[in-house]
Amino acid sequence: MRPVNRDRRDEALRAANRPRRGVRLLSWGSRATSSRAGGGRSGAGRAAGWLGILPLALLLYLFLRTFVVAAFRIPSSSMERTLQVGDFLLVNKWVYGAEIPLLRRRLPALRAPRHADVIVFDWPVDHDKAFVKRLVGLPGDTLQMARGVLQRNGVTVAEPYLTRASVAREPVAGGANSANVVEPDVQVGAPRDSWGPLVVQPRHFFVLGDNRANSLDSRYWGFVPDSLLRGAPWFVYFSFTPDPAQVAPWLTRIRWARLGTTVR
Repeated sequence: MRPVNRDRRDEALRAANRPRRGVRLLSWGSRATSSRAGGGRSGAGRAAGWLGILPLALLLYLFLRTFVVAAFRIPSSSMERTLQVGDFLLVNKWVYGAEIPLLRRRLPALRAPRHADVIVFDWPVDHDKAFVKRLVGLPGDTLQMARGVLQRNGVTVAEPYLTRASVAREPVAGGANSANVVEPDVQVGAPRDSWGPLVVQPRHFFVLGDNRANSLDSRYWGFVPDSLLRGAPWFVYFSFTPDPAQVAPWLTRIRWARLGTTVR
């Protein structure tokens, strides 16, 4: 065996370990291209995932909005102290059986309306307007009021939720020509705090505002058909004090203490 020349051996080792720049650049470029391609596929996959979720989210929103819950704003003082101008409510539509659009049928109710419930309904005079009032008369009840004191079936009704005010007359909606929108048993032009007795008709309700001095209610336009019932207020999710002098009262005049308040 011929002896190995040490110089040649060292030169061969250096040649074998010399960096291959062209190969490395090609390899790095291939990996970079592959990484970018993979990232593009990932982004497209995420976008497709969101597009797939959107129809389901829309269907869920429409279901909840139609059958479960709706949002309302209080524009008047007719329900003070219970509700205040500037309150925003979530209303439970399921409790009395939500109406199925177009079919004029209702889903099964969780329970029937009760005395003293606060209810939301379409105004019998104009179905495009929603009212919120206190239910004081169910079908068959005999109601009357004397000097602001409500009696139901001959018994004085305890009403701790009332806002007391002086006894006075309140104009009927529409003036002298409003008789065509008032039930026959409701006395048009009668004193606000003295009327009756009257009997609530089948499948109808008699409602009053908690602020009797400033409430357009069944005393003036009559009974509420049960078909116009929309639900019961659940809680106040936002509230602010309206103030024309403020630029953004919904930011500066928030009633923090009322947020989350349940309606009773």
